Amino acid sequence: MRPEGKTGKTRKTAAGRNPAPGPHAADDGYLDGQMLIAMPVMNDPRFERSVIYMCAHSSEGAMGIIVNRPAGSIDFPGLLVQLDIIEKSDQIQLPENAEMMKVMKGGPVDTGRGFVLHSSDFYIQDATLNIDDGISLTATVDILKAIAKGSGPKHAILALGYAGWAPGQLENEIQHNGWLHCDADPELIFGADVDEKYARALRKIGIEAGMLSNDAGHA
Repeated sequence: MRPEGKTGKTRKTAAGRNPAPGPHAADDGYLDGQMLIAMPVMNDPRFERSVIYMCAHSSEGAMGIIVNRPAGSIDFPGLLVQLDIIEKSDQIQLPENAEMMKVMKGGPVDTGRGFVLHSSDFYIQDATLNIDDGISLTATVDILKAIAKGSGPKHAILALGYAGWAPGQLENEIQHNGWLHCDADPELIFGADVDEKYARALRKIGIEAGMLSNDAGHA
């Protein structure tokens, strides 16, 4: 990965150096395996009302995937054709998981690259990062080929790009009321009702969207 930055300015981040993976409890100060929820003060349009699954967070930086921002007109079967994984005529023969798979704008860094967030029933040696609670991340074309053949993970979304933070940057944004966080669950990550994910994430921590203001504190 060649991460550059997140909110506001383009910055160099350590996410490309693989911040130490593995589960960290939120009370340890690390949020990998958690969901990050944008506060109203987040005036960067790339992150407004975003829900982000945190793939890695350590003293070296952080990396996450936005799970509630569809990539517009791009669909997964069409992407498989563009990547020469299948022929155009083979689109109608794709398994249901491939036909229905969501393509998201995962973040502003490395937007030309795909990152598959998926259930941990699929693993590629030296390519898959196991994160937490049965969730993994794979960023090679092999997982796309497996999904097209029906041998991929049960649940998955494809994200174009990701969000990255330099050391200490995410912590600083949280302290300045930029983000809330909540526990992750498969419906928040893989659910088809993308428009409801923001409100659903807030409800997990007992907040209704209308209660929030720019002066609100954080959990």
